[in-house]
Amino acid sequence: MLNKTSLLALIIVFLADSPTLYCQNSRIDGYKGLWFSTGQLQEYGYRFSGGSATFGTQHRPVAIYSPESRKTFFVYGGTITDDERHLLIMISYFDHTLQKVPKPVIVYDKMGVREPFDNPSLSIDSDGYLWVFISGSDRIRPGIIFKSTLPYSIDSFEEVLRMEMIAPQPWWIPDHGFVLSFIKKLNGPEVYFSTSNDGKTWDDSRKIASMGGHIHISQARDNKLVIVFNYCPGGNSDKQTNLYYIQTDDIGQTWKTVDGSPISIPITDRDNKALVRNFESEGKLVYICDLNFDQEGNPVILAILSNSYKPGPEGGPREWIIVRWKDQKWDFIKLCESDHNYDKGSLFITNETWSVIGPSGPGPLEYRTGGEIVHWISTDGGDSWNKASDVTMNSKYNHSFVKRPVNSNRDFFAFWTDGDADKLSRSRLYFTDQRCKKVWMLPYEMISDFEKPVRIR
Repeated sequence: MLNKTSLLALIIVFLADSPTLYCQNSRIDGYKGLWFSTGQLQEYGYRFSGGSATFGTQHRPVAIYSPESRKTFFVYGGTITDDERHLLIMISYFDHTLQKVPKPVIVYDKMGVREPFDNPSLSIDSDGYLWVFISGSDRIRPGIIFKSTLPYSIDSFEEVLRMEMIAPQPWWIPDHGFVLSFIKKLNGPEVYFSTSNDGKTWDDSRKIASMGGHIHISQARDNKLVIVFNYCPGGNSDKQTNLYYIQTDDIGQTWKTVDGSPISIPITDRDNKALVRNFESEGKLVYICDLNFDQEGNPVILAILSNSYKPGPEGGPREWIIVRWKDQKWDFIKLCESDHNYDKGSLFITNETWSVIGPSGPGPLEYRTGGEIVHWISTDGGDSWNKASDVTMNSKYNHSFVKRPVNSNRDFFAFWTDGDADKLSRSRLYFTDQRCKKVWMLPYEMISDFEKPVRIR
């Protein structure tokens, strides 16, 4: 039998050989984002790399403005030190009254996971409770749902449920509850959805699309849920192409195409009524960025078209396009060009003004993930676009993965991260106002419990 001294020695050895475990519900002294690279080094860098705190398109929503509390709550993939790639699921908020942020809270330690594919998403129910949905696919790195113990509070979270859900996208529908779209990896990444009245008990998940592999985004408006997805032939994300659209206005009981025609799920045939455009026949790859609605509730999609999955000039031009449903047909409008497939931006529609905020400008590292953030504006419903301003300039690192908060407040309008796209570096978090005239960095190091973000422009 081991004595106390021997047992203590074994524990020390075990901890020394294991990933550092950080305490749930504890706070970190600053906003440190996760850095990542795919490891697929090409002539012009990695397939994607750099700051990944707000990665990726399928992790949504990650920020929500709450008018009741006058706070924008947000989640991100964090870490603890400059030289560590150890995913921590983080949550915090921007207090619009105080114009300050608190020290962020660890919701969960992913215990050795180094990739942003397990990043979180966020929802707020009608009672003000915060729900954090953590991406995960198995028992080793599970998908987990957490709920705040108090309304509008990040102080403490309790685990509610574990389930397979990659890239969960939770939407709270008043008087109905949650509707959740997500991915399961069975016959390749397949799109599923499930519903719950209370977030604890969920209906059996139903498959939406199974054509070898998919990357999808969803968006809710009133009682309508829209899902847009592409498909990856043979499950190969390097070949992602085509664009599909389906919607439901009865919490998933029935599904329709954009013109209201019924469609049966799961969708298993590449050529079906949900097809928006056959980009595969044109030799184009499709990287979906965002999904929003115009003033009449019609869908508007932001995507990037490319000629190759490889970074560099071979895949150019990377065309940013707006896909909108107008006059009972899909319109395709070119907005601009950039130099990487993962130059992911977001689409904002406020009254008569449409905006796109994203890294379409060349950054300090050309042909790498991200770049300089640029603000584009349309005042004619997306017909034409003009560059309004350079949001970031002369940056040290490339900026990437711009996210649109739900119900964006004008003071915290868009949210993103930065990082060196070639090697491990700090990854910092930023936000801008509605006019994109000011930019703040969340404090990387914090001494006080509450501090003002650092104005950099």
